[in-house]
Amino acid sequence: MARNNSTEENALTEEERSTFYDAVNHPQHYMKHPSGIECIAVVEHFNFNIGNAIKYLWRAGLKSDKLEDLRKAQWYVGREIERVLKFETEKIFQEPRSYEEPGGGIQLG
Repeated sequence: MARNNSTEENALTEEERSTFYDAVNHPQHYMKHPSGIECIAVVEHFNFNIGNAIKYLWRAGLKSDKLEDLRKAQWYVGREIERVLKFETEKIFQEPRSYEEPGGGIQLG
């Protein structure tokens, strides 16, 4: 029987409620860093790709297969590299360029 949102919290025991909130708000695999810092406190200061790469490195082997987590981190790093390269390429073609001709400089762009 499915519970609706308004009665779900009331139907849980105190222990279930504690486990439920920890799993949602503070998952164990993001809380196990030796520094005591929660992963989200760090990754929210980065863009999506870098934040996700850090997240998968942070939890590598704690939630699922370590190699799988490392490959996911690698995938996000690769995606960020592609994004930066695309941005840099677009930036090069959008920046004004000039060259000297007899009689004065000409601004291109």
